[in-house]
Amino acid sequence: MQIAKRIFDVVFVVSLLPFLLLPLIIIALSVKVSSPGPVLHWSQRVGRAGRVFKMPKFRTMYVSTPTLATGLLRNPEKWITSTGWFLRRSSLDELPQLWSVLKGDMSLVGPRPVLSSETKLIQNRLKFGIYRLAPGLTGWAQVNGRDNLTDEEKVELDIVYLDRQSILFDLEIILRTVLKVIRGDGVAH
Repeated sequence: MQIAKRIFDVVFVVSLLPFLLLPLIIIALSVKVSSPGPVLHWSQRVGRAGRVFKMPKFRTMYVSTPTLATGLLRNPEKWITSTGWFLRRSSLDELPQLWSVLKGDMSLVGPRPVLSSETKLIQNRLKFGIYRLAPGLTGWAQVNGRDNLTDEEKVELDIVYLDRQSILFDLEIILRTVLKVIRGDGVAH
């Protein structure tokens, strides 16, 4: 399954790149113009087998923002840039993670990678063997609640994905993700 999934990921991303090149350039320019600092934010995330890797996102927050999950920040709205609001709502800030998919740190579909400070979620994922999977750009938890889920609910949905994973299930999740992004469902911040 892992080899087929890897081939699927690479073919899917490479086929998307020609269509994404212009939007990626426009987004990068808008991030650069909206606030001082780098275009990309490289965040340390926990991946397969609990290995920490650097995951890129378009920067949506000011450079001085504390390194915490957005939901743990006091007044997260004060840290998000004007362009950042749109990028987060539309999930366009996630597009640089396609690099992580090509590199093999991530898959298109899997449990979302978390910050190493999210210890409760990490411990629960370890307990149920979720870290046998590569983290995903999207996942079963993403299409079933995203930011509105508790850590326990995320792990329950990750277990469902672990048990049901297949290329067909990945395609279903990708399709549901596109629909959720278009509607803006489940984005809290």
